[in-house]
Amino acid sequence: MNLQDFEQARYYMIEQQVRPWQVSSPHVLALLSLIRREDFVPPAFKAMAFADLEISLPGGQHMLSPKVQARLLQDAGVQTGEKVLEIGTGSGYMTAILASLAQRVLSLELVGELVEMARDNLQKACVYNAEVRQADGAQGAPADGPFDVILLGGSVSEVPANLLAQLKLGGRLVAIVGDEPSMHTLRITRTGDANFKTDELWDFCAEPLLNFPKTSSFKF
Repeated sequence: MNLQDFEQARYYMIEQQVRPWQVSSPHVLALLSLIRREDFVPPAFKAMAFADLEISLPGGQHMLSPKVQARLLQDAGVQTGEKVLEIGTGSGYMTAILASLAQRVLSLELVGELVEMARDNLQKACVYNAEVRQADGAQGAPADGPFDVILLGGSVSEVPANLLAQLKLGGRLVAIVGDEPSMHTLRITRTGDANFKTDELWDFCAEPLLNFPKTSSFKF
């Protein structure tokens, strides 16, 4: 594909996949146009960078489809000046968009090969306000918190209480929660020291994040 082909594919990705999935945030849509998704996929999959599918990544992981990533980003509602914790860096594409919206992003990834891939991708994209750290995302990063936003790049059976404790007052966590075949995207907002408001947003089944405990149900 040449540059014109990539730009046309990017346009159709936004207009035919992302917008119909109720993504209307001007900030998210603008960044989908600006940040080159094709530079964040393995070279063998460049031609499929804009397809409505999950792309294979090293370590047996997968990159979520464009529309799902865009919807998660919109629901997180990251604002200028906010500090973000991302769990599950993958290729670094979502990290790059988060970094364009926020003041600082800390992204945790367990798979060493993905850590190196994401760091390289972010450096090439001139993203300097995001740190990719090889760490267990299930533990979060309490020493670096509290955070305005915590965004999970895969599914969990339930949201661990230790992650919710790392939110600032008014901060929100966005995650795909549940077990197949029933998963729901939730936005959990911290309203007090021990109080949280949960909004159920949309249904979608995603690959589980590594090291998070499996349970038969989730409760808040």
